[in-house]
Amino acid sequence: MFKELGSLMSLMGNKDKIQAEVAKFQQSVAQIVAEGTAGGGMVAVKANGKLEVIGLKIGDDALKSDREMLEDLIVAATNQALTKVREQLAAKTAEMAGNIGLPPSMLGGLGGAIPGLG
Repeated sequence: MFKELGSLMSLMGNKDKIQAEVAKFQQSVAQIVAEGTAGGGMVAVKANGKLEVIGLKIGDDALKSDREMLEDLIVAATNQALTKVREQLAAKTAEMAGNIGLPPSMLGGLGGAIPGLG
């Protein structure tokens, strides 16, 4: 714990590097796109690094199914896409932490506090 606090304190004098890394992080987050599928590809959802759904494709076979099944497929595909985005965000956050000299675990709960994630 004290080692992590020491790392944090050493960053106080490194404001320019931190700002540059955060800007780089924000740009990389904007580039993240992940796709989730369900029903053997009957439904596909794309989400971006801001956790926004940016695309939805429903295959002809899915349209022939009942309403509840289609709703379940959309939910499953959306959740899969968002999980993939979160995994990429975690990797980018860990990379940024390493670049500024912080242990990756220190940013674990700060997703909402990092500009571009909240």
